[in-house]
Amino acid sequence: MICFERISHKYGTSPSVSDISFQIDEGQVVTLLGPSGCGKTTLLRLAAGFETPMSGQITQDGNLLSSPDHVFAPEHRQMGLVFQSYALFPHMTIGQNIRFGLQDSDTDQNLAELIHEMDLTDMQDKFPHELSGGQQQRVALARALAPSPRLILLDEPYSGLDSRLRERIRDKMLHVLRQTGTAALMVTHDAEEAMFMSDKIIVLRDGEIMQQGRPIDLYCRPQNAFVAEFFGEVNHIPAKGHNGVAKSVVGSFPCAHIEDGQPADVLIRHEGLQVSLEDTGFKAQVMESHLLGRSSLLHLSLSAETGYNEELHLHARIPGLNSIAEGEIVHIDIDPAQVFVFPQA
Repeated sequence: MICFERISHKYGTSPSVSDISFQIDEGQVVTLLGPSGCGKTTLLRLAAGFETPMSGQITQDGNLLSSPDHVFAPEHRQMGLVFQSYALFPHMTIGQNIRFGLQDSDTDQNLAELIHEMDLTDMQDKFPHELSGGQQQRVALARALAPSPRLILLDEPYSGLDSRLRERIRDKMLHVLRQTGTAALMVTHDAEEAMFMSDKIIVLRDGEIMQQGRPIDLYCRPQNAFVAEFFGEVNHIPAKGHNGVAKSVVGSFPCAHIEDGQPADVLIRHEGLQVSLEDTGFKAQVMESHLLGRSSLLHLSLSAETGYNEELHLHARIPGLNSIAEGEIVHIDIDPAQVFVFPQA
C-alpha cells in the first residue's frame, strides 16, 4: 500500500535518514524501532507529508505521494495521526474532538461502533482535562480512526502511560486496528511494545536500517549485535574463531563467518543460561539474586573457585521465585537458540 523507495533526508547539514526502503501492506502494522535520534520520527513525518525527502520517493498504490519535486498534501493522504501529546482540543467536548474534521455525510453507525469499542460512550460530553491520560489516548486514537483512514501514524502513543495502563491500551488499540483493517506505522523505542504490536519491525540506527522483518526473525535471527541487544539484555563473552566455531570459556559455538584466530563476541541472552543444582554444564557461583516478580535475576561469577583462570561475570534470568542462596555453586547449561556470535567490534 505504502512504499518508501531509497528515501534520504537531512536537517541543515545533519543527515537524518539515509537510503531507507520498506513497504507497508494493506492492514499491516509496521513499527520503526530504535534509540532516540535514529530517524524514526523523521520517517513518520515524511509519511504524513510534513517533510519533503531530499532523495527517493514515497508511493501509495503506485501513485506518487512524495519526492524532492512533489509533495501530495497531508490532508489528502487518507492517513490518521496520533501525536505523542494526543493534541486534543481543550475547548471541545470528547464527542466534538472525535468528530472533528468529519463531513455531515459520514455515517454515524460506524462512528458509534468505534466510540463503543474504545469505551468512550459515557464520556462524549466531558472535556479533555476531565479525563485521565489513558482516556485521552483512546480519544486521540478514536479521532484518528473516525474518518476510516487507510493508514494511521502513531508517534510513541504510549510514552506518557504507566506500564500496566500501557499494556491495556495497546491491546485495545491492536484489537481496533485488526477489526477495522487499518494499517499502521508506529514509532517506538520499546522492543517489547514493537514485538506485541507489529507484523513487521524496522530497526534503525543513525538513520540507517539495521534489519527489518517479522518479530520472530529479529529476535531469533539478529543480523548484528546491535539488533540482538535491542531485543533483550545479553551476556558478552570473548571468543576466538577456530575451525568454524567460536571458542570461549563457556563452550564452543558454530560461526561460519568467523575466521581462525579472529576475535569474536559471543552474545547469550540472560534467559539462555539455564541454572541447575545438578552436575551438568559449567560451574558458576551465585553472587546475588533479585526477585523481579515473574522471574529472578541471578548474578553469576566464573572465577578460580569454580575452576577458571580469569573472572567472568554473567547474568541469568530464571522463572519465578528461587531458593538458590548467595555464595552457592550452581551448574549452567546454555540454550543454543539464545546464542549469537558476531565479529568483535
